[in-house]
Amino acid sequence: MRRESKSTTGSVVKDKRSQTWQYFWWTDGRRHSKTLGRFSTKTAAWNTAQVFRAKLPQPQPSSAPTVAALVEHYRAERMPTRYSTRRGYESWLKCHVLPRWGAHVITDVQPRDVELWLVSLPLAPKSKAEVRASLGRLWDFAMWSGNVPVQRNPMSLVTVRGASKRLRQPRSLTAKEFQQFIVQLREPFRTVAVVSVSLGLRISECLALKWSDIDWLNGALLVQRGIVIGRVDETKTEGSRRSLTLAPQILAVLKAWKMSTQFGSPNDWVFASPSQLGRLPWSYPWTWKMFQDAALAAKLETFGTHTLRHTYRSWLDAVGTTIAVQQKLMRHADIRTTMNVYGTVVTDEMSTASGKVARLVVNGTGDGTEPSSSH
Repeated sequence: MRRESKSTTGSVVKDKRSQTWQYFWWTDGRRHSKTLGRFSTKTAAWNTAQVFRAKLPQPQPSSAPTVAALVEHYRAERMPTRYSTRRGYESWLKCHVLPRWGAHVITDVQPRDVELWLVSLPLAPKSKAEVRASLGRLWDFAMWSGNVPVQRNPMSLVTVRGASKRLRQPRSLTAKEFQQFIVQLREPFRTVAVVSVSLGLRISECLALKWSDIDWLNGALLVQRGIVIGRVDETKTEGSRRSLTLAPQILAVLKAWKMSTQFGSPNDWVFASPSQLGRLPWSYPWTWKMFQDAALAAKLETFGTHTLRHTYRSWLDAVGTTIAVQQKLMRHADIRTTMNVYGTVVTDEMSTASGKVARLVVNGTGDGTEPSSSH
């Protein structure tokens, strides 16, 4: 039998100034109170409160669906169709939302209870925010489908501390570190790394390239798909689908690889896997392993495949690219993602700038020369 919460049964509290007991309860989202009188024990006050509560008009049973039923309807009607997005949503629902809230009606999922539950979960703040977002989507769906009245989404009141902070800062490579890294890679993973870092591609986009995506005459590459766990899908966002300029040096790298691979037809994958007889590209797990092994061999701190995308953003900064151009090259829908999530300083431009300011402070010039003296 499910234990009733204080939000449904109410609570008794003693007023220390008047020495009287107060009964508090909630009805239709509003808090009410009644003075019960003086009692020697909390139990006596609670028994009196229960007698009073029994005389109150009883709320009608909720017609709202259970969270489990709502999830089934959401899957059928509003769940995203992109495989990797759907897979992520399903993970949060199956591992966290349904075990805790599946048997509850959606209107039982209230901010205070959810926030206390999230605090108790052994998850990183960003993961807790994803769980909260899952509940928020279910509330939105319940309002959209007419199961509950349209109102402010209660999950917008739930706070997850540190959700915007990373537990581990993203890694970016210096040019020297990248050269040390690719020397340790065999083909085609060396070309995968070069193409990814030169264009800021996500690894799912790079592995999903086909030779027909390359315009050799005009030096362009069309990013139009991704591949996750062997499933070919559209790009992460509509803005990610874009034609990118290929520098002559990168064109030369791709031409060299095309001459080496046995899968060079227009409809072949650029990084086709021989073990799959060219039907699929090399898998992400194997690519990740090759990167880890190369990083260790180069005596670098191990890193993920997304490090190359962070590195691309950092290098754009280092060569003086404006933030508006960086947003387009990174193919971000929101410029704040470009500014706040990607890229760290990996060259000495910060120390150079700081030195110039110091010279202005000390001798009035930022170019390292001594100021002229006038007498």
